[in-house]
Amino acid sequence: MREGAHPGRITPFPAQNLSSEATRALGRPSSDAAGRVGRKITTREPIIQEPEAFEPEATRRAADVTESARANRGWWDRNADEYQIEHGTFLGDDRFVWGPEGLDEVEAELLGPPEELKGKDVLEIGAGAAQCARWLAAQGARPVALDLSHRQLQHALRIGGSFPLVCADAAALPFADASFDLACSAYGALPFVADPAMVLREVRRVLRPGGRFVFSVTHPIRWAFPDEPGPEGLSVSNSYFDRTPYVEQDDHGRAVYVEHHRTLGDRVRDIVASGFRLVDLVEPEWPAWNTSEWGGWSPLRGNLIPGTAIFVCERD
Repeated sequence: MREGAHPGRITPFPAQNLSSEATRALGRPSSDAAGRVGRKITTREPIIQEPEAFEPEATRRAADVTESARANRGWWDRNADEYQIEHGTFLGDDRFVWGPEGLDEVEAELLGPPEELKGKDVLEIGAGAAQCARWLAAQGARPVALDLSHRQLQHALRIGGSFPLVCADAAALPFADASFDLACSAYGALPFVADPAMVLREVRRVLRPGGRFVFSVTHPIRWAFPDEPGPEGLSVSNSYFDRTPYVEQDDHGRAVYVEHHRTLGDRVRDIVASGFRLVDLVEPEWPAWNTSEWGGWSPLRGNLIPGTAIFVCERD
């Protein structure tokens, strides 16, 4: 079994919420995903998790596809409970929020007008507790929520929703070609993979002709600044062009969290090289109503420099 896999067979949860094409697609990975399968989420375990027993060391160093996937799957499994407790109120149970600024899909309509989502097969990548998928279902769409972290999807199961939850790697999607009309990812997968083009190619493969993929990531300019919400986060401290991954590692030098930097140009080139057409790039402005801080995001910084970049892509 290849790195990044979870044992078990991919099955819909429940199947009747998928179109016939998407239902048949489950359990049929692409040829380059052989041996990498998903895991059905079936248990409503208590949301209790032990804290990490060590303080990881933060550094900048190389981290390949395998190490990044292993580290981030483990990090999200360990920290899913704390993440949902800290940010669950902001995210809601069934809102579609694109980032810490609070841009809502109800207003943005980056996937299209809500009334046109009815009956569409939609894949959410890096779904976490599937808040976005839950909103899509409420519009009459047929979502599938996919995440690398089993623990995150247990939160999705806890909150509820009658749509499939799939635990799998975004770089090896376990669906047949042309299974979905739309795909979306709000800060999911793309910031954490060493080869984002692998994910983009997989997303394009499972989209039908004319399908749209919209994804949000930390705005690349933020990598030049300290990740601090106050005034100390307003002075450039790193080269924007330094693409060395940010890595947190344990006492043995094993990565326990990895995040990868791509410049704005890198993102555009990845999108185009993967066969997509970039139709819009949205940089949400910080709204007056949002007085909250989220990590390095804050009203102070949000009013001066962008914090999120949203790429709207279409498959011809």
